[in-house]
Formats: sequence, structure tokens, C-alpha cells
Amino acid sequence: MAVTQTKPIELYYWPTPNGWKVSIMLEELGVPYDLKLINIGKGDQFAPDFLAFSPNNRMPAIVDPEGPGGEPITVFESGAILQYLGRKFGLFYPSDERARVETEEWLMWQMGGFGPMLGQNHHFRIYAPEKLPYAMDRYLNETHRLYGVLNKRLEGREYVAGGEYTIADMAIVGWAQGWERQGMDMEEFPNVKAWKARLEARNAVVKGLAVGREEREKLALEDDKDAQSVLFGQRAR
Repeated sequence: MAVTQTKPIELYYWPTPNGWKVSIMLEELGVPYDLKLINIGKGDQFAPDFLAFSPNNRMPAIVDPEGPGGEPITVFESGAILQYLGRKFGLFYPSDERARVETEEWLMWQMGGFGPMLGQNHHFRIYAPEKLPYAMDRYLNETHRLYGVLNKRLEGREYVAGGEYTIADMAIVGWAQGWERQGMDMEEFPNVKAWKARLEARNAVVKGLAVGREEREKLALEDDKDAQSVLFGQRAR
């Protein structure tokens, strides 16, 4: 039975690979949502009101005013949000147990590897004040390995899990946007390249990736030294 969302879901968000997962999902679902930008370069993630429902001071998070039993619910952690929305609306999260397990496997693969490892690679390559060859090589090599795992998985498949487009694809595609800055050559991974193009042809993916783009570009044009101290020093300004 289709679920109708009458009140907008509040999306606490900044345009990053983790934020894109949820903006893409909400666009795919076509449900109303209110965007609440959390400028992580300015320390918005440390605001007490945000920490009250996202205690790890990370975005994204959502507040669904029409949660279980019709009562509001807050959800933090991008993977948990995808699962919650998939269950609620019965879309992009298979109900068949075997297909659901596959989807969860690849969602957790992204959450545990194709995300943290790519993020560390990006950090040590681009932002670290001291270039540490061991760290740079360690995370570059792991990034390359993970792209290889994904490329092998996509051989003969259009999507990563369950034989259909799922929240696992949404979770992964945002991280693949940064392949150049991660030091990857997409020509080495033709199956990933084709899959990425396939997803980027979806209107909801285009819209999801565009949410907050102007604010992200504005921040990139500014001197980001203060932003880095907030992001990497893990303290509010």
C-alpha cells in the first residue's frame, strides 16, 4: 500500500557524499521535504539543537513528523536514514529477503569501506598539512582496491544489488563523484563508469546531487582555513 507524506520531512544536510545519499533518496521518492543546511565548515553540526538528535555531530539527519504511529521520529546516520525511508515507503529497498540481504551487504560495504577509505584518501592527498607518503599510499591503494571490487561486482549487472536499483546504488554513487580527486582513473573501471553514467541519467539523481550546490561552491571560493580547523580539528568555531 502506498504511503502518502502530507507534512515535509526535515532534511539536515550539507552537499557531501553522505548528504547526497539522502537528497537522492528523497528526490526518488518524490516526497515533500524541507532543506535545513548544516554548514559543516562553519560548525553548524555542533549546535546544541542539532546534537539533540544527531549526537555524533555529523549530518545528514532527518526529522519525519509522520513517523511510526503518526508520531515524529528523528534518524541520524545516512545508511539508517536510507533504510528507514525504504521501509516506510516500500521503495528501493527490496522486500524479498535474499534481495534485501544483498542490498544491505552493499550498503554496509559502502558505509564501512567505500566511504571511510575514500574519505581518508581525499584527506591525506588534499588537506593534510603534512604530506605523509605512507598514509597517502595506504589510502590510495585501498581506494583503488575498492573501485576494483565494485567494478567486478558490476560485471554483467546494471545495479549493485538485488537485480534492481536500490538504496545501495544511492549510497555508493555520491562517493564515486570524487574519483579524480581520489587519484583514480575511471578508464580502469569500465563497469563502474557505465553504472555511474546510468545513475546520473536519472532525473532524481541529477536533482539530488544539485541540492545545496551553490552553497558548496560559495564555500570553496572562500579561504577555507577556518573551515578546515572546524572539520579536522573536530571543534566548533
